[in-house]
Amino acid sequence: MTMRSTRITGLISFGIVLLLGAGGWLNRWNIYDSIRLRNYQPPAAVAQIATDTTMNDKTRRLFYVYHPDLEDKATFNGHCQSTEKTIVLGCYISGQGIYLSNITEARLQGVIQVTAAHETLHAAYDRLNANDKQHVDDLINQAYTRVTDQRIRDTIEAYRKNGADVTNELHSILGTEVRDLPPELEQYYTRYFTNRKAIVAYSEQYEKVFTEQQQVVTQDDAKLAELKKQIDGLQTGLGSQAQALKSERARLDGLLAAKSYDAYNAAVPGFNAKVGSYNAQVNQTRGLIDQYNSVVAERNAAALEENQLVKAIENSPSTIDSQ
Repeated sequence: MTMRSTRITGLISFGIVLLLGAGGWLNRWNIYDSIRLRNYQPPAAVAQIATDTTMNDKTRRLFYVYHPDLEDKATFNGHCQSTEKTIVLGCYISGQGIYLSNITEARLQGVIQVTAAHETLHAAYDRLNANDKQHVDDLINQAYTRVTDQRIRDTIEAYRKNGADVTNELHSILGTEVRDLPPELEQYYTRYFTNRKAIVAYSEQYEKVFTEQQQVVTQDDAKLAELKKQIDGLQTGLGSQAQALKSERARLDGLLAAKSYDAYNAAVPGFNAKVGSYNAQVNQTRGLIDQYNSVVAERNAAALEENQLVKAIENSPSTIDSQ
């Protein structure tokens, strides 16, 4: 009897340990979050980002759990070492933190907000249970088939080639950069943000800056191609006319030397008309060349500005000069 009681007591104790273990596992995120948030006070800039991106209380808490930090390029590169071909503006490291590149370029206002929301969605995706994740993955992959934005598709393809978890990336990209989503997926994102489209507006705002510069370059390249075609055509024609006028002038000089004044005088008006036409085309060509050079300057200025914008968000480490 005593042995049986001991055995039963042992089984009950073992069962309690299992239940406690299971309960601890199910409650692991709450435990982890409580530890991480103990004595944590978000900096004002971090709290403002949470407000700007309309994070609800649960998402704001998740954001703070990872002690988000706005970092200069050198510090950021130390935390976010990536081999991705895409420009990296932030990273989420599970069990460690969320790191954001502190972009200060005024024309790119909003890029930090979008990046913060993007990285927080990575943390949220990590916490989905298996059933939720499968359902959300299906919604995401279906929604992606409707995305026509070539920039986004190129970005996803770069992730794919780099071996990244494409669905995980799409979970963040669709949630922060795509305005129109299927209703069920839109409803899903209300778990995290009270106004998801406010984040998309930030994305559209700074992407517009890049798009406008790219459009200037593209339009100017088309102008330059057309101007070059006109200039090349005129210059080819001028070359033929110059040769013909040179021959005609030699013939007139011969008539004059031979004192064939009647023939000379009869030929001069036609020759002068051809010279006038030639000179007019020369002036036209010069005008087109001046226009071409002006468009080149405009195009290069736009390309330089675009390059400066890229450099403002680029976080590639700099080389060090040797002694």
